Amino acid sequence: MLLPCTKDHVCPLCETHAPSSASSVVPCFICTNSVNPDTIFANNEMNLGDIEIYGFDYDYTLAFYSSQLHTLIFNIARDILITEHRYPEGLREYEYIPNFAVRGLHYDVQKALLMKIDAFHYIQLGTVYRGLHPVPDEEVIAMYEGSHVPLEIMSDFYGKSSHGHTMKQYMDIFSLPEMTLLSCVNDFFMRHNIDYEPVHLYKDVKEAIGDVHVKGIMYRAVEADIEKYICYGEQSHAVLKKLSENGKKMFLITNSPFDFVDRGMNYIVGKDWRDLFDVVIVQADKPGFFNDRRKPFRRVTDKGVLLWDRIHRLEKGQIYKQGNLYEFLRLTGWRGSKVLYFGDHIYSDLADLTLKHGWRTGAIIPELRKEIKIMNTEQYVHLMTWLQALTGLIEHMQVYRDPASQAVVQEWIKERETMRSQTKDIFNAQFGSLFRTYHNPTYFSRRLSRFADIYMASISCLLNYDFQHTFFPRRTPLQHESTFWPDIYLKTSGHAHIEYE
Repeated sequence: MLLPCTKDHVCPLCETHAPSSASSVVPCFICTNSVNPDTIFANNEMNLGDIEIYGFDYDYTLAFYSSQLHTLIFNIARDILITEHRYPEGLREYEYIPNFAVRGLHYDVQKALLMKIDAFHYIQLGTVYRGLHPVPDEEVIAMYEGSHVPLEIMSDFYGKSSHGHTMKQYMDIFSLPEMTLLSCVNDFFMRHNIDYEPVHLYKDVKEAIGDVHVKGIMYRAVEADIEKYICYGEQSHAVLKKLSENGKKMFLITNSPFDFVDRGMNYIVGKDWRDLFDVVIVQADKPGFFNDRRKPFRRVTDKGVLLWDRIHRLEKGQIYKQGNLYEFLRLTGWRGSKVLYFGDHIYSDLADLTLKHGWRTGAIIPELRKEIKIMNTEQYVHLMTWLQALTGLIEHMQVYRDPASQAVVQEWIKERETMRSQTKDIFNAQFGSLFRTYHNPTYFSRRLSRFADIYMASISCLLNYDFQHTFFPRRTPLQHESTFWPDIYLKTSGHAHIEYE
């Protein structure tokens, strides 16, 4: 436990009171161990001096959206269920719940359960929800014969429920309204004792959410009120301008249609936004774009007219639709580790690029900023400091088998479980942190570390680094290794570590 503070000394950085034994000019523990939310974090060593070409997704990479967009998607999809799929009118009483779900959760299609799974395929008990209510741990263990989810029923490579996989993983930020709508409809059916088929519900909600995008409903709504739905524009503009001034080539590959992207980029960058990009590709149909060699590029006019001419080169200032990465590589010659591509979807944007094509990848994780700010709070630091100390005490004291020692250990175990739940709830009351299931990384975190060389809260973080900077992953000790490197390394590397949950 940290020492209690007195009024004798004040931290020069945060102006909070420090222990009386501390020097008045020495920063407190929290300040010296806090993490900067604008840091770029490395999973794999990468030197920006080697990067000549920068690629970007559009949604949640260049364009960041307000929470009102999720409310819009939820409401439209809910109404589609009622009007087109004949779902009960009573569903209109449900509104979007902004802080209900987190990205990276798994949904058991057949059991209608939403849950968080760790890197080792274990369900985090206490985070399994049927509808809007948690499922008791005993019931979860009975259904799954434990808490482990076998590989054969996990989601497929892209997080989808297909080919016998009964789990769907939601990796897209746009999936938050879908998870919430699924939970709300499940809740309605259970409250009213309505018998239903969970697989049909899952497919209907998926189709309704898809219609919001495919039929252009969301695109038209955003274009009609761009200031309401798009934010962070000036930061993306500054990054693109800096890259251009440093002679970097840039390209855009997005699944969104041209009119939608053009309207947003005009707002974010200005009418000359296309001058910054060497290649612009819309409606790319990722992740199929990275694997399907059959689809040719098609040129699109400013008015959205599709032209029929064969594409022999990708020209600056032009707009192209569909195509495939193999043709893109042939026409541009942009191959290997000189290319760095940024996207928010770990599977659809990044996985194939790093596994099959050797591009460097950067994941945009907007949730990072909020989670890091929580990690830097006094409440969280105190909780985690005592939780880890308590774990160490249990580990060392468990060897004493006399009744008195075992009684103390059991009390510590109960206290540890209580504190683990408290630290989970700090991030999200239902599902906790995006990155950890108590002490283990989440399944989301595991995939992030595998498919992203670097990750950050937004591309604006690039403004804090020059283009010769090398990102080094922090060498954390393996379980069998000694922590022989000095603490000063952790404090100066920009990756000061405090375990989540």
